[in-house]
Amino acid sequence: MTPSTPDHAPVIALLRDLVAIDSTSGTAGEGAVLSRVASEFDGVEEARVAFARGVDGGPTALLVSPTTVASDGPLLVFASHADVVPVTDATAWSHDPFGSVVVGDRLHGRGSSDMKSGLAASVVAVRDLLRSGAPVALAVSTGEEVGCLGAPAVVDLLAGHRVGAVVVPESTDGRVVLGHRGALWLTVRTSGVAAHGSTPERGHNAILDLVAVLGRLDDLPLRAHADLGRETVNVGVVSGGSVPNIVPDACEARIDLRVVRDDVDDLVGWWRDQPEVTDVRVDLDLAAVWTPRDHPWLAGLGAPVSEEPASYFTDASVLVRSLDDGVPVVVWGPGDPTVVHTVDESVSIDAVVRAVPQYRHAGERWAAGH
Repeated sequence: MTPSTPDHAPVIALLRDLVAIDSTSGTAGEGAVLSRVASEFDGVEEARVAFARGVDGGPTALLVSPTTVASDGPLLVFASHADVVPVTDATAWSHDPFGSVVVGDRLHGRGSSDMKSGLAASVVAVRDLLRSGAPVALAVSTGEEVGCLGAPAVVDLLAGHRVGAVVVPESTDGRVVLGHRGALWLTVRTSGVAAHGSTPERGHNAILDLVAVLGRLDDLPLRAHADLGRETVNVGVVSGGSVPNIVPDACEARIDLRVVRDDVDDLVGWWRDQPEVTDVRVDLDLAAVWTPRDHPWLAGLGAPVSEEPASYFTDASVLVRSLDDGVPVVVWGPGDPTVVHTVDESVSIDAVVRAVPQYRHAGERWAAGH
C-alpha cells in the first residue's frame, strides 16, 4: 500500500497506537492514553494542556484548550474517554485485542469503536483547529465505562471556560445523536432474622422480602419522554443467603433504572417506601441528555441527524449539569455501535478518516460564528 491509502492516514496511526494500549477501566493504561493524546500537542503553541490528577497522583482527565480565546468566547468541546471495557477471554478473538490489526477496511481491537476512533479523530481535528485559532477544546476522561468516574474532573478542568457546545465522539456510525436517557443505579437491601433451615418459622427470610418488593415493579412510577422514550428498570444483581440450611438475614439487589426525568427523588422514594426495604443506596445518578431537533447549531454540522436517541449513557450526563441552559450536546462519532463491547470489536478505517474533516468543518463553522 502507498502512504496515501487510508490506513496510513495520521489519524489511523494515532488510533493504532491508542488501541495498542490496554486501558481497561481502573488500570494504568488509562493514564497512558491521556499521555499519548497529550503528546500530539507537543509544539503546538496555540494549545494549553492540563491534567487533573487523583489522590495517587495519576492522571484522571485531560483538557487541551486554546492559549488565547476572545473575551468570554464560548468553546466547542470534544469530550471523549480513555478507558475500555475488559477483554474477558482473549482466545475468543480472531485477532489480538490489543494488536491494532488491520484487515481490509477494518481496524480490530478493544476500544477501536468505543471510543478510541472518535478520540483519535477529534485529537487530529482539534489540533488543526487550534493552530488556526479556532475556539475549540478537547476533553478526555477516565473511568467512563464504570459510571463516568472521571467526568467530574473534566468539569473541574473546564471551570473558568465558557462552553458553548459539546460533541461526544462515541459510536454512532457517523450520525448526530441528540441525546440519551440518564441512569439511576440503586442498591436495595432487605433484612431478616437468621435461623436454622429446618425451623424457618423461627427466623425471617430477607430473600422472600426482596422477592415481594420485586413483585411490585409494575407499580414503579416510570415516565416517558417524547424523544427519549420510556424509562426502564432492570434488576441486574440479586445477592442473599449463604447456605441452604440457614434462613437468610440479609438480601440485596442492584437496580439499573434508565431515566428521562431531572429529579429522581420520587423514584428513590418509591423503593424506600416499600415496607420490606431497610436501606436504599444511590450508586449512580446520571442526568438525561437531549438537544432539541430545531436547534440552529445542528444544521451546520453537515451530518445526518438520527431519529433515535443513543441506548447507552455517556460523560455528557455529568457535563450537562455544569453547562448553561440551552447549550447543545450531541453524540457523534465514527465508531460502529453494533460491535461495541463485543468480541472482535472493530471500526471502519474509512469512517475514521472521514470523521476528521467533519469535525474540522464543525470547528471552522463554530469559529466563524463566534
